[in-house]
Amino acid sequence: MNNANSSAPKVLVIFGTRPEAIKLFPVVRALSAQPALRTVTCVTAQHRQMLDQVLDIAEIRPDHDLDLMRADQSLDELTTRLLQGIGKTLDAVQPQRIIVQGDTATAMCGALAAYYRQIPVSHVEAGLRSYNIYHPWPEEVNRKIIGTIADQHFAPTETSAEALRSENIPENQISITGNTVIDALLVTAEKVGKDIALNPELTALLGRFADRKIIGVTSHRRENFGDGLNQISAALRNIAARDDVALIFPIHLNPNVRAVMNNALGGLDNVAMIEPLDYPNFVGLLGACHFMLTDSGGVQEEAPALGKPVLVMRNTTERPEGVEAGTAKLVGTDPDLIETEACRLLDEQDYYDSMARAHNPFGDGKSSERIADIVAASLTR
Repeated sequence: MNNANSSAPKVLVIFGTRPEAIKLFPVVRALSAQPALRTVTCVTAQHRQMLDQVLDIAEIRPDHDLDLMRADQSLDELTTRLLQGIGKTLDAVQPQRIIVQGDTATAMCGALAAYYRQIPVSHVEAGLRSYNIYHPWPEEVNRKIIGTIADQHFAPTETSAEALRSENIPENQISITGNTVIDALLVTAEKVGKDIALNPELTALLGRFADRKIIGVTSHRRENFGDGLNQISAALRNIAARDDVALIFPIHLNPNVRAVMNNALGGLDNVAMIEPLDYPNFVGLLGACHFMLTDSGGVQEEAPALGKPVLVMRNTTERPEGVEAGTAKLVGTDPDLIETEACRLLDEQDYYDSMARAHNPFGDGKSSERIADIVAASLTR
């Protein structure tokens, strides 16, 4: 909580996963700089270990830590625990407004618990739509539920804003702010360039693979579990058969991911499956790689900001702006298509340059300041 006087309106920022923490730490800082507000933070620890990495880097000490992560909990178990835990926090804090980000179970349950108490909701990264409720699953529906409840919609792009208008969200509730992930990325990239040493394992890998083109890989989407992950792992194995590449794969903690990837890629000399990287080290990987292969949402925004093409291993994306701008390309989970497009980026310089030099549509680094100004104005007018 910041040092504003005790009568100032309280804003409760709720998050639980590493991506949320990355995208909200610049917002927390910008809100804390508003003298007319008191900023309170609550983490659910939906992702405990990976969340804590970002909290340490961002120097955020949560006011409330619900510590709700449990191994292999189902979505209904998680939702129940989140609703009850967040509800108790809302009753204790009694904020005048809450802020949630994106499409997680934490964000959806935060919005719903606030609605049950008639507390206004601000939604950071509003309006992203794939128009398929099972891709990404369950995130597409989570984000739509939040959109139904929120009265402040911070859309990262005009495309996102237009999606909200098509759902009859009033124009005066929509603000195009850019995406806060670019704020976080630019701040962190500057730190990495100045005074943050990459971890020894990543530094050693970058040295070991210095004569190869490095492909960064992330894969963890729930809708890809099963056949999708098997196909992705087959594509990665085929790409790794080239003698001019190396794959660095910070592998997700989910055992569904680890079992498949270890079976397909274990023992390959030019494939490094490493523990999840903290945020500065992940930014270091983004800077060092030739391009990214991912089924993540955030990487589709982050990598282009550093001039890195993205091949998206999903059938749909709620971030079509990158595809339209040419910074990203959807390749689904078809092994042949993944391999073909990866080889084009490796072998065709003009094709690579067309993606690497395309304009990133997701922000200019000032999104959090815009959001904080709008929230403050709404509570102090």
